[in-house]
Amino acid sequence: MLSVSTRMVCIGECMVELSERADGTIGRAFGGDTLNTALYLARLGVPVDYATVLGDDPFSDEMVAAWRKEGIGTDLVLRLRGRLPGLYLIRTDAAGERTFFHWRDSAPVRDLFAAPGLATVTDTMMQAGLIYLSGITLSLFGGAAREALFALLRQARGAGAQIAFDTNYRARGWPDPVAAREAYERAFGLSDIVLAGVEDLAPVFGSADAHDAMARLRAAGVAEALIKLADPACHVMSADSDDLVIADPVATVVDTTAAGDSFAAGYLAARAAGRQPIDAARAGHRLAGVVIGHRGAIIPLASMPSPSLEASP
Repeated sequence: MLSVSTRMVCIGECMVELSERADGTIGRAFGGDTLNTALYLARLGVPVDYATVLGDDPFSDEMVAAWRKEGIGTDLVLRLRGRLPGLYLIRTDAAGERTFFHWRDSAPVRDLFAAPGLATVTDTMMQAGLIYLSGITLSLFGGAAREALFALLRQARGAGAQIAFDTNYRARGWPDPVAAREAYERAFGLSDIVLAGVEDLAPVFGSADAHDAMARLRAAGVAEALIKLADPACHVMSADSDDLVIADPVATVVDTTAAGDSFAAGYLAARAAGRQPIDAARAGHRLAGVVIGHRGAIIPLASMPSPSLEASP
């Protein structure tokens, strides 16, 4: 069981984010799935570090400064001379659905397991209460680097950390679905908590059925899982139960960017506060419902709900 003092580590990539406005102009920010989760965890009062690699450029400097201001630990942010972070552009349609365009093939995070300072990351992982990563995190690494990641997770789990894996899937990050399936299956086998979306699982495993997903996760030994449906609802799975948790209606959907990332933060923060999985799923839905009512991945601090994420009276 997590506790309110549990220090979490999120692993992944943050990129320069460009958002296309309705008038064709571009706004600049920063974003990445596990970074978004780390930021919302910090806003909810959870001690959290972000593990990644950036360059020595002004954009990387701005990222680190912004994360520190949000309360994210940055001791695990390694820097490589002469490198630049990845870049992506978001185009959002009238219904709030987004399309991503990426420029990230040479992003420095891909060299995490060869970067100077890796020993600091490894040592901190051994002391973490929970390590969070995503399918996108897995897609950043190939061959020996992914093997090193799995070995690190296995070692940290042996030292007492829990592993939480979000199935967030982007086809462009993988050579084919078979490679993704193999990596996901290994991640399931190392995970204590899985946050899975049927829309992620369908192209990887060939099924969008939530019960198929639960059977697969149980067979892998996963103790706790959230199966997010296409509708705003999720199945909460434990060893011997399956409960459907439906999200409260959202009046206006502006932008679905970071819906899943914020859901993960709300869920994990609630679990760290000692709440049971069903109530934690409700907390995740509530935070995601606020986030999709705003444009961009990160909502204004003033728009954040209370850290308890309790239902409105």
